[in-house]
Amino acid sequence: MKNKANLSRRNFLSSTGAIVAGTALSRPLLAFTSSSSSNSREPAIEHVIAASEQGRFFGWPANNGLWSWDGGREILVGYTNGQWEERGGHNIAEPYVASLARSLDGGKTWRSETPDNFVGDAGAPVPSPGNIDFGHADFALRVSAAGYIETDDTVGRFFVSYDRGKTWGGPYRFNHLHDAEELEGMEITSRTSYLVTGPDSARIMMTARNPELQYARRRDKPFVAETTDGGKTFNFISWIVPWTEDCNRAAMPSTVRTPDGKSIVAVRARNPRDIDIPCWIDAYISEDDGRTWTFLSTVAETGVHNGNPAGLTLLRDGRLACSYANRTLRQMRLRFSGDHGAT
Repeated sequence: MKNKANLSRRNFLSSTGAIVAGTALSRPLLAFTSSSSSNSREPAIEHVIAASEQGRFFGWPANNGLWSWDGGREILVGYTNGQWEERGGHNIAEPYVASLARSLDGGKTWRSETPDNFVGDAGAPVPSPGNIDFGHADFALRVSAAGYIETDDTVGRFFVSYDRGKTWGGPYRFNHLHDAEELEGMEITSRTSYLVTGPDSARIMMTARNPELQYARRRDKPFVAETTDGGKTFNFISWIVPWTEDCNRAAMPSTVRTPDGKSIVAVRARNPRDIDIPCWIDAYISEDDGRTWTFLSTVAETGVHNGNPAGLTLLRDGRLACSYANRTLRQMRLRFSGDHGAT
């Protein structure tokens, strides 16, 4: 039986796009000093190593997910672990291992874990059994793109945990999602980004691409899926970025919900026809629970060579912080917004 009382204590979880440089997985800690004579604030940023090992490639937290509990005191971040090998593309040799790093002090210190079934050790996905308690105080959900874990399944899969990521159930299919007319012929390429909306309900920000299009592997579009029956069924709700005849890529959404109920998403964007054009991050907003979306702003450029995903976070003072990397400049960067992403 579900513990409905846990709903009032739940944390609304979202994914991040923390960026990796070299073999060290790092997370910025933010603190602010306020001036007595003005409202200006100067960011004081400390970089902390979450996971590192000589000769190993640790990276791709945006592919694996990030969760937090207890007001951000406990943080869990996933990363991919492989032998360092200098090569074209990513400097990692197979086989890969999916690992987790956990902090119990708000990100100051970390320890690594390799739990069973975090990436689907149980085998092929099965239909979701439903009865998922999204409101559980220790709940975590992980979404995995089918193609990312090398399978012929094109629908994607998800995993759930009720003990803060120490053990995982799944992989489960998104029952009925691929029956949607909007997703006919599409491949699901999602990572983890979701909003818990009740004990039986959640909205999941996903992505899909049409394999029939030119530059298909460079072209994805984000959409919203929703369940209101404890994960027994999932329904297509809307495209966050609409498909057009001549469209850019928009993938790996990072999502927050503001105190007044607005949903804001930052997406990784690029021109699929010209890899020499700098990539960028766009922000979109919904004021009707994800049913419709409006372009909000361009957050930043992320360099050439496919750019980088964003990590969007709502700070305690109400501002937004968006972390990202500029691949051309080999820099991690952070931008703030005091007007819900308009600037």
